[in-house]
Amino acid sequence: MNRVARAAAAGLSAVAAVAARDLLQRQHSLLRNFPVLGHARYLLESIGPELRQYLVAGDNEERPFTRDQRRWVYASAKAQNNYFGFGTDNDLEYTAGYPVINHRTFGRAVPTSHVQAGQRVELPCAKVLGAARGRAKAFRPASVVNISAMSFGSLSGPAVEALNRGAALADCLHNTGEGGISVHHRHGGELVFQIGTAYFGCRDDRGRFDLDRLKERVADAPVRALEIKLSQGAKPGLGGVLPGAKVSAEIAAARGVPEGVDCVSPSRHAEFDDADGLLDWVELLAAETGLPVGIKAAVGDMPFWAELTELMVGTGRGVDFVTIDGGEGGTGAAPLLFTDSVSLPFQLGFSRVYAEFARKGLHDRVVFVGGGKLGLPDNATVAFALGCDMVNVAREAMLAIGCIQAQKCHTDTCPVGVATQNDWLTRGLDPALKSVRTANYVRTLRRDLLRLAEACGVEHPGLIDADVVEILTGRTASRPLREVYGYEPGWGLPSEADRAEIARLMAGEAPEGGSAPPSPDAVD
Repeated sequence: MNRVARAAAAGLSAVAAVAARDLLQRQHSLLRNFPVLGHARYLLESIGPELRQYLVAGDNEERPFTRDQRRWVYASAKAQNNYFGFGTDNDLEYTAGYPVINHRTFGRAVPTSHVQAGQRVELPCAKVLGAARGRAKAFRPASVVNISAMSFGSLSGPAVEALNRGAALADCLHNTGEGGISVHHRHGGELVFQIGTAYFGCRDDRGRFDLDRLKERVADAPVRALEIKLSQGAKPGLGGVLPGAKVSAEIAAARGVPEGVDCVSPSRHAEFDDADGLLDWVELLAAETGLPVGIKAAVGDMPFWAELTELMVGTGRGVDFVTIDGGEGGTGAAPLLFTDSVSLPFQLGFSRVYAEFARKGLHDRVVFVGGGKLGLPDNATVAFALGCDMVNVAREAMLAIGCIQAQKCHTDTCPVGVATQNDWLTRGLDPALKSVRTANYVRTLRRDLLRLAEACGVEHPGLIDADVVEILTGRTASRPLREVYGYEPGWGLPSEADRAEIARLMAGEAPEGGSAPPSPDAVD
């Protein structure tokens, strides 16, 4: 009996020691929030390939992000080996719509073979944001990969802090989302201040837009641009409510709303009700702040884009950038109908909007930003080929700071403290550690985009054109991306002057490729 008691005591002591270690460590949010029990997740993950192979599903069958995609993000964020072995397990020739990127045998740029090459290389935008319209604070964004709009309130304070610190480390932009600028946004990362329908952070006591408060926010935070949110991929044309129970003192302060009271985001803006009024407001904000001003929208209403571009040509007013959100995107909670069936997926929506600008000769005067599962190298490459100048990452950035795709974002029970305001759960997320992982992920995505661009013979992903990508239509046929979306020659690329300038900038940034010097015979 003594032997059994001693064994039981030893077992309990071991469990207690594991629990203590889990509670004190900061590397794994799940273990910190669920000591001992959380190890089951890692055990199941370690034998997941075997379980799925024989019992459940393959590595490419999970949604919205497959296990292979999540593994790539996790490994990239941890600066681990993110290579895959034994060839692709995708059914290339049997998957209609599958993109294939055509490398070039010879080209201006030569990729280096070292696995870490390009990790610390700057990859700036090929266009200067706001320059075409002469904005006083026009600038060239330092990164083509930036963190997308996710508000404090939908994400926890530690999660926002981790993303902002990571943006500072990776020298990329951090979009505030429509929830205003909180204390968690003030850790060094430069901001794109998003203005939503409720004007959080720049509203008066009655909920109306307040220009003076906007100017105060711009003056006391590192805001580089303003983004007017018209709609988003998760729930286009739909407003939202943050229940009063979730409106903490911090959230209330950031948004400019009463603490503990339901916080409503209307479905439409009150400052304008048509494209003409929108452009008037854009020019007002730009004139008063000096900042570049753009719009964000999911795509469904094409007559709006036709009217907008016609007004830009005819009146001289205009937006500095356009962010297109795909219907497959969305970190926000929404009704199933909206997440599944409202707004076009990214490629369809973006190509139609870009064509409206291109047909009117405006595509060189606007910076195009894409969102919607573009935090993966293949998807991002297609976006650049279609004319994107930058891509925004949202859910991929969440994965980088510990999201396990539990899909509990709308329940306030996110087990790793990313999408919740529950103090017990958020305590498990260490912003200092996760910020490094955010930066690692952004740098790795930029590195892979640079290497792929060089494999295509150009110095920058913004120089990849629509002829580089083919879309498979069956086992024995494919169509060029240009043909699929009806692009004309020259569409999808920056102006000739911008192309020359970004090639010049990258000539001093990109690592040297090639191999050994040519032999004497070759030189002769």
